[in-house]
Amino acid sequence: MTQTRTPALDREGQRAAFLARAGFAGAPLQALPADASTRRYFRLGGEGLLLMDSPPLSEPIGPFVRVARHLHSLGLSAPGLIEVDEDAGLALIEDFGHDTYTRLLAAGHPEGALYRLAVDALVALHRAPSAAALAPYDAGQLSDECALFIDWYVPLLIGQDAARALREAFLLLFAEACSDVAQRREALVLRDYHVDNLMLLEGREGVAACGLLDFQDALIGAAAYDLMSLLEDARRDVPEALRVAMLTHYLMQRPELDAPRFLEDYRRLAAQRHAKVLGIFVRLAGRDGKHGYLAHLPRTLGLFVRALDAEAFGPLRAWLNGHVPGWRDELPPATLDALRQTPYRLVQGSAHGHL
Repeated sequence: MTQTRTPALDREGQRAAFLARAGFAGAPLQALPADASTRRYFRLGGEGLLLMDSPPLSEPIGPFVRVARHLHSLGLSAPGLIEVDEDAGLALIEDFGHDTYTRLLAAGHPEGALYRLAVDALVALHRAPSAAALAPYDAGQLSDECALFIDWYVPLLIGQDAARALREAFLLLFAEACSDVAQRREALVLRDYHVDNLMLLEGREGVAACGLLDFQDALIGAAAYDLMSLLEDARRDVPEALRVAMLTHYLMQRPELDAPRFLEDYRRLAAQRHAKVLGIFVRLAGRDGKHGYLAHLPRTLGLFVRALDAEAFGPLRAWLNGHVPGWRDELPPATLDALRQTPYRLVQGSAHGHL
């Protein structure tokens, strides 16, 4: 049920009032590290709960709530919803603890077991009916995300004016390469399916042991997207043998699929995602002052270059070679230093983007 709040309260006051209404007045809050979004999370001391603060003007909380309920209905582990105020953009949710895939992998946990569990969770999700009310991951959305590359990354190579002049041609070539995969309406696509947003939950069996986070931007689209996002991770190097093994593991569990078409979708979506992420990482550093993401640029660029080696991207590859010199090369230290120190102005009105 939507709650009523006092408009005059500042954000801290709104959080306190929400906690009081939920029966946790004065509960101590521990702020968790911020991510690439404007959302914030606070751990309630000793309660096994998180306070989710999702500013309603920038990131409404409703989509998170609806997708979480859908995932629960499928037997998958999204955080439980304890109390929600959609108008205020606040929710008390289940705290899954500390065992993110990122932490477990850094501590030496066997990566094969973790990735297999994550793939099995995707198989369960993709076999189930999708949430019909969600929007499609269509050509317009894919194009808006590709624009992040030409709007934020390419200006570092050739300047803002030159990048602006090339924008339309770039997006047209990308749209042509992705025209087929943009028609897919096969599955719920969580869109941020990677090690930072996956958790291992003790005491749960089967795919329920895989905790799912950060799914509020979910759409209906190609089944290949989330598997690609997991195996083509901008944040960590995924061994090629593991990538191939997990692709094979997924496809063996879904014999009804047209495997060659699925793999072609995977390749095209990989190019699209890596282009988007390159732009987002630059934007996070230059606009938002989150410079830590620059460390992932070389890996993401390598994945982008590899994805564009696919036959479908021959025209785009040739165009980049002719119009964006150095697009395959890592950014020089001087460019990165300037990006850390100088505000970087938006070239065009790109989509918000997410990661």
